[in-house]
Amino acid sequence: MWVKSYNKTYENVSKSAIWQAWTDVNNWPAWDKGLKYCELKLPFIAGSQFILKPIEGPRVTITLSEVVTNKRFTDYCKFLGATMYDDHQLEETPQGLRITSTITVTGLLSFLWIKLVARNVADSVPKQMDALVDYVRSR
Repeated sequence: MWVKSYNKTYENVSKSAIWQAWTDVNNWPAWDKGLKYCELKLPFIAGSQFILKPIEGPRVTITLSEVVTNKRFTDYCKFLGATMYDDHQLEETPQGLRITSTITVTGLLSFLWIKLVARNVADSVPKQMDALVDYVRSR
């Protein structure tokens, strides 16, 4: 199992505003410039699936495995011989709102998918997180 986590605390941004942006999957490309499109046709609840299409890369089917309103959600995608999970958390602290993203890869071929996908996804998290907060603040 491979795990990489990143968190940052932001002032002047609300938990509900971040949550609203997260649950508006079809508009993720408005703040994540690495995405060509996202398509969620079902409610943002555990078990729902959506399509995520990176600008550079194939379409990926993502499944929401856990959703706790205004607190966290976890999603995953399956690759041949591996599964990649992305856990997103919100925590109010005295310093501001702490946002945490943790990427985990499991499975026999995880070493391959870490090299091909997961490392790049994890490395993009800080930039995506800042872009999300900027997007929410500008609305």
